[in-house]
Amino acid sequence: MQKDDAFVPGLEGVIASETAISLLDTEQEQIIIRGHDLIDLSAQKTYADLVYLLLEGTLPSDAERQAVEETLKANYKVPDTVTDILQLLPKGTHPMDGQRTAISVSAGYDTTLDDRSLEANKKRAYDILGQLPAITVNSYRILNQMEPIDPDPTLPYSANFLYMITGKQPTALEASIFDRSLLLYSEHEMPNSTFTSRVIASTHSDMYGALTGAVASLKGDLHGGANEAVMTMLRDAESVDGFVHRLQEKLKRKEKIMGFGHRVYMKKMDPRALKMKESLKQLCDQQGDSLLLDMCEAGEELMAQEKGLYPNLDYYAAPVYWMLGVPIPLYTPIFFSSRTAGLCAHILEQHENNRLFRPRVKYTGERN
Repeated sequence: MQKDDAFVPGLEGVIASETAISLLDTEQEQIIIRGHDLIDLSAQKTYADLVYLLLEGTLPSDAERQAVEETLKANYKVPDTVTDILQLLPKGTHPMDGQRTAISVSAGYDTTLDDRSLEANKKRAYDILGQLPAITVNSYRILNQMEPIDPDPTLPYSANFLYMITGKQPTALEASIFDRSLLLYSEHEMPNSTFTSRVIASTHSDMYGALTGAVASLKGDLHGGANEAVMTMLRDAESVDGFVHRLQEKLKRKEKIMGFGHRVYMKKMDPRALKMKESLKQLCDQQGDSLLLDMCEAGEELMAQEKGLYPNLDYYAAPVYWMLGVPIPLYTPIFFSSRTAGLCAHILEQHENNRLFRPRVKYTGERN
């Protein structure tokens, strides 16, 4: 038992686990994924490369990357019963709750569910990743009284995902930018959802259970829901002046402004946000409309001056998704879908070298 004065609210800075998967190196300003800089990878590699790196431990060859794409394609189809269950959910259900339900139901179709071996868990991870675009998009479509859309097995993973969202085949630039967003969201050391998945996995629960808990964690607007809040602010503001005024009013009321600040990145911009800012500029140039970029830059400048806060990934990912034609309620479910590669890697690692999480408390109640 630790001493009472060792209590740290929110476990900030507390080392909860050893891992060979990732590290936020704030001194070197790097996000390390199995020895590689994530930002460097985002300029050279694809999401399929990151899936392989996270699950297999090394970067893939061209043949291995293609094998990942083929494996994911082979799992695009979701059992009809899962879709039927989504049809039965109340129409006001949030898409993330539909996503969570579908993942939980999918466990029943895993004929090796009780096998926790590394081989079985890896296969399970690829199966789940392959099904996630259909689960994610059709959860949203069904709950909004639209017909489910079938995946296109001729398209690569990220391009198919974006096609299912928009209903049209994306351009090369659009597919590339969406793929980059999935890559940047794929893994980020030990945020709440990852910690949740590892705590659940430490009980020797299965991967579906651990991921179901992670969805619930990521749904909170202090974690994954921030990107939706950012885009709602931008959309409602409609202009640069309107956005700046909206932020100023929030500051006066001492309200938390989503998209700024990070528990780890306190004195600089999230490096992933810089890459999404570049992507936003590419889309603005392609469409000949820089309004969202201008709004975001004005907000970025104001928050740096007034609060010393800098954008995190959600701040620039939100307008990128908007320009790609992604509905706002799908922003966080997409975040979860991309992060599942990292979550599965952590679940694999937890099962391979397990110790049940069982912390203690600092009691503040009455005695006798």
